[in-house]
Amino acid sequence: MRPTFEVADIFRRHGFSYKRENASHLGRGERRVMGAIEACRTSRLGGHVDACDDCGTTRVSFNSCRSRHCPKCQGSARREWVDARVADLLPVPYFHVVFTLPPAIAEIAFQNKALVYALLMRLSAETLQTIASNPKWLGAEIGVTAVLHTWGQAMIHHPHVHCVVPGGGIAPDKSRWVACRPGFFLPVRVLSRLFRRLFLASLDEAFAQGELSFFNELAHLNDPTIFDRHLAQARSIDWVVYCKPPFGGPDQMLAYLGRYTHRVAIANSRIVDVNDDHVAFRWKDYRHRGHEQQKIMRLAPHEFIRRFLLHVLPDGFHRMRHFGFLANSHRRARIDLCRRLLAQPVATDRQSRPDKQQSSQSYECPDCRRPMRRTGIILPAAPPRPSAFRCDTS
Repeated sequence: MRPTFEVADIFRRHGFSYKRENASHLGRGERRVMGAIEACRTSRLGGHVDACDDCGTTRVSFNSCRSRHCPKCQGSARREWVDARVADLLPVPYFHVVFTLPPAIAEIAFQNKALVYALLMRLSAETLQTIASNPKWLGAEIGVTAVLHTWGQAMIHHPHVHCVVPGGGIAPDKSRWVACRPGFFLPVRVLSRLFRRLFLASLDEAFAQGELSFFNELAHLNDPTIFDRHLAQARSIDWVVYCKPPFGGPDQMLAYLGRYTHRVAIANSRIVDVNDDHVAFRWKDYRHRGHEQQKIMRLAPHEFIRRFLLHVLPDGFHRMRHFGFLANSHRRARIDLCRRLLAQPVATDRQSRPDKQQSSQSYECPDCRRPMRRTGIILPAAPPRPSAFRCDTS
């Protein structure tokens, strides 16, 4: 069911005035995202016509923008990604570990997105791998799937990484599977302290090599003395690392992870009202006496757009990454080894290219439920301007 209001409606209604008022500091990436979402599934991108030979029903479908920031374009991408991960499932418990940057470091991340977001993903996985390799805790090589999120429920900047990890790993001599204790993966306090130490050391090194830049309200951090003092303050507080209870099973884990991998700052289904004065959307307040409470937030349209654009990622940045025995360079061989160690048959490819291609080209008639066939192509209404948007599915 199509939502009543969409992010695209907000951009079409208020995007022009927002771009005009913020022309001096609106980046090319943000403009491309706005242009893509505005044009998504409209005549501007062209489309095709399907017809039913049984009842004569015709349907016009306009093309998607395929931007990874578009709320409408993530469903099919998510399904394809989840299907590709089925062959990686192991018959073991899976744990969900979340690494969050404190506000003092998050503001550094916002002005240095590519470098600091990459550090966040790499060091989260490195922390898990280091502690897991210690015989005191597990003594094994683990696999990690990490997904970067940069938002909270209210769309404020809140960078954190969701890591999904099988509950065990490969022994150093590769002779057996080492299972974690029932219901317990790794100690979060130990994870938190190592993560903090690794992250602050990496930031200090990046600053020394001139890889960090600061401007506007953070311009004072260009002073080495002030920067050191800033890191010292971050070192004096606890960093939040949270490990959720294990999933009920691999299938439940995959369904849960699928909801996280292709999520954007806000889903269209959360938007409840759009007018000239405000945008209203549902959000969950987790601070209400320790329990989540669903509320309605109303923002001025330009503030809504500003918050949405806070989460546009740098070009080519991969927000889903795999580490350990799930790393792309050796994942297939390591997964097969895990299955042998777990006495599980090696999985075969469950997906076939012809079926996937056929399913993407065949549609069901909404009236008689018979297959429809493509009868025509609709050309784009007008060629998009060169800098309007770019397809980015990384």
